[in-house]
Formats: sequence, C-alpha cells, structure tokens
Amino acid sequence: MISGAAQKKPWWVLVVFLAVLICVGYILTSQVVFGIGFPLDDAWIHQTYARNLAQFGEWSFIPGQLSAGSTAPLWSVLLSIGYLLGLAPYWWTYLLGALCLAVLAITGEKWSRILDGSSPRIFPLVGIFLLGEWHLVWAAASGMETILFGLVILAVFLFLAVRRRDWITGALIGLSIWIRPDGLTLLGPALFQTWLESKSWLERIKRTRDIGLPFSIGLAAYLVFNQLVSNTWLPNTFYAKQTEYAVYQHLPFLERFFSLFSLPMVGAGIFLLPGFVYFIWKSIRNRNWNVLGASMWWAGYTLIYILRLPVVYQHGRYLIPAMPVFFVLGLAGLFDSIPKLRCFPAQPTNKPGLLKRLQRSLSVGWATGVGSLWLVMLFIGAFTYAQDVAIIQTEMVTTARWISQNTPQDALIGAHDIGALGFFGNRKILDLAGLISPQVIPIIRNEPALKVFLDQNKADYLMTFPSWYSELAKGATPVFTTSGKFSPDAGGENMTVYKWP
Repeated sequence: MISGAAQKKPWWVLVVFLAVLICVGYILTSQVVFGIGFPLDDAWIHQTYARNLAQFGEWSFIPGQLSAGSTAPLWSVLLSIGYLLGLAPYWWTYLLGALCLAVLAITGEKWSRILDGSSPRIFPLVGIFLLGEWHLVWAAASGMETILFGLVILAVFLFLAVRRRDWITGALIGLSIWIRPDGLTLLGPALFQTWLESKSWLERIKRTRDIGLPFSIGLAAYLVFNQLVSNTWLPNTFYAKQTEYAVYQHLPFLERFFSLFSLPMVGAGIFLLPGFVYFIWKSIRNRNWNVLGASMWWAGYTLIYILRLPVVYQHGRYLIPAMPVFFVLGLAGLFDSIPKLRCFPAQPTNKPGLLKRLQRSLSVGWATGVGSLWLVMLFIGAFTYAQDVAIIQTEMVTTARWISQNTPQDALIGAHDIGALGFFGNRKILDLAGLISPQVIPIIRNEPALKVFLDQNKADYLMTFPSWYSELAKGATPVFTTSGKFSPDAGGENMTVYKWP
C-alpha cells in the first residue's frame, strides 16, 4: 500500500519542472538546427505591439498609428513586460509559454481527477501527457497566445466541474475574449451545464447572473477597446483571415471535416479516441453535464472552423487551444475503461484468471501505444519546431533585416507577412493581408485591385513569396531573394523583394 504522505507529495512541482525542461529542449533543438526564434511570423506582430506599448505607451504596430492588428491584446500586454524588464523578445516570451504550459498541465490534471472520481492518482499521468504533447509544446515555444488560450479553456471547465464560484467562471470567459475572440463560445457550455444541473428556476437565474455579469464586463470592455483603436467591434484579423481563406469553404464538407477533426489525433491522441467516445457515452448515461458540455464545445468549436476557416496549416494552430479538452476527456475515458492504467494502489478483484490476463494485456498494450507514440512525437515535434523557426528566420527575418539596411528610410513596403518586417524593418508598411490595413480586406484575393492599391499609395517595394502574388510579381523587378535552404527543402520558396514600378 502507498502511504498517505506519499500521495500528498507536490506532484505539481514535477509538472512545472518537466514543462520548463521540455520547452528548453525544443529551444535548444532550434538553436542547433539554425538559431532561436519563433515558428510563426505572427509572433513578431505581438512582439511589435508589445515593444511599442512598452516604449511609446501606445497600441500600434507602426508608431503613431493606432491599429487592431493583434488578435490577442492580453498576450501582447503580457509580452510588453519583457521589454520593461530587458528580457525581450525571446527569454520573457519563452518563460511565459513554459509557465502557461505547466499551469495548463496542472489544470488538466486537476480536472481529470474530478472527472475520475476515484482514489487520487499517485503520479500525474494527465499532466505529464499534456506538458509533453507535441502540439502543446510547439505552441508554448511559438511566441503566440495559443497556449494561454488553451489554459483558460481548461480552467473554465475545471471551475464548472467543481460547481462553485460561478463568478470566476464568468470572469475567465470574459478574460478569454481578450486572448482570442473565440473565447465567446465558452459561454455556451457554461450556461448549458448551469441550467441542467440547477435544482430550481431561482438557482438557474442566480447562477446565470453570477456567470453573466463578469462575462459581460469583459466582453463590453473588449468591444469598446476595438472601437477605440479601429472603429470595429472585433480586431481586423477576425475579418481578414475569414476573407482571405474563404475559398477553402468551397471544399467538400467531408474533406474539411476529416482534415480538422483529425488534427488532435496526429500523435498519441489517436489512441485516446476510443476513450473519448466511451467517456461521452458513459457521461450521457450518468448525466454528467460537465463532460457533455465540454465535449459538445470541442466538437462545436471545431465545426465553426470547418464552416468558417477550414485551414490546417501550421499544425492546426487555430485548433490547438481546444486540443487539451479532447486529451483530458480521452485520458479520463481510458483510465475509466482500463483500471490497470490508473496507477492506484492494488485493489482486490474476483475476476477469473483469463479475464484478468486479457485485461492486463490490453492495458499494457494500450499504455505502451500511448506512451511510445507520445515520446516519439515529442522528439519529432522538436525538430519540426526547429525547422519552422529556421524558415521564419531565414525568410521573413532575413528579408526584414535586408530591407532595414538597404532601402531608404522613407520607403513604403507592400507585404503579406508583416510580423518580422514590422519588428526589424523599421519602414512604413502596406499590409496586403489586411491586419493593419483594413481597407485591403474587401480586395484581399484580388490581385488587379491590389496592384491599383499599391500604385495609388505609391509603394516603393513589394515583399512576398513569388507564387503568392504571381501577377503582382510579373510586373515588378526583383532586387533581393533570401536563398535560404529551409523553405525550399520543406516544399516552399524563397522570400523576394521587388522594386515596385
């Protein structure tokens, strides 16, 4: 038997240590492959807003020009602390990501223990799985708000599971909108669970008030903020991304469905699908509204992206925040259906010997599959992350530095990828993706109209991958190309700067 003192050891310390260790491993792998950086150009958008906020006290991408190009204002504000401390752009960002990953893992472990309803696990299996799941580690070291959003999502379902302090649940949902507007969807499962588990109409009204009031404050403040900086209710990114990728909405529905629903199963998650399905079935029988609300939210959240933004690039970056919900429920179902995986003190059983051996074999086989694939993908993910960083560094960052050193200070640059360009380029920008140039959004896929836009605004240079704007590139003169190897090796091409006629 395991003593009570052993069970009370602070397992969360182990989780924090391993989260930091794994993130450091990814960063060191990146350093070995090419150098440290971020695997997404959009991470530099947050860095630019954070730097300008710290240095100039203004919400701008280009100093002096208010704009709503940051989808996650709260994340940009947190990053700005790094500039005040002299730890930006890298070390403070990496630390924030690692801590968010650790707290996400702790939150997922706590939620799973409530869902399990059995004796406390001696070892934090769910937490360990989450902190080493390659999508989540990649997100933690990406410089993006993704991992913070995933943490808040799990925290919402944790507080719903403990069924107390509804005002905290409402505040978390209101706060989530400041990380991504998608956080608004969390109000659905909160009200779903609250109304179904309440005993009377009076209780329903009281709990709805307790959730709704702090949520409404967060939402109202967010809407006012966007109105002040851009005269729109939501950030420009919300409109720009949907317009730019609207063409994907014409793909067959089943193709979009399987492409997006399979994203969390690229890795050890594939072994969790049976447990996920089983746990939902059990929760329907037991009327566990917390599990049903969470599972319906995950499915509904994915469906929204299937219908509105069905893209899977960058490892499904938009759906990564929802993946921990799938992982926790899948693991909970796995532990519940195969008791041998629980790591509890041995329990007496009267099952026949053959059945016991069969159960043990299934338990060992399933556990081995989950653990082995989890570990393999953790290592593969590190090299994937390193390659992604190398592409951004050798294409976007290299080009932005060239522009800073080889173009006139008053040059006007037209570009689709503005993150590194805004941070390193120190030039005025015409954003062809519409994030800080909202007037582009209606013509975002119309190259003839974009040509007119560049001409009317007297652009001096065009920065792009040649195939992205093939018509624009035909009429311009190339003056620089990166010649980096990582993008072509991954099936891409080199960033090019053109002198605009």
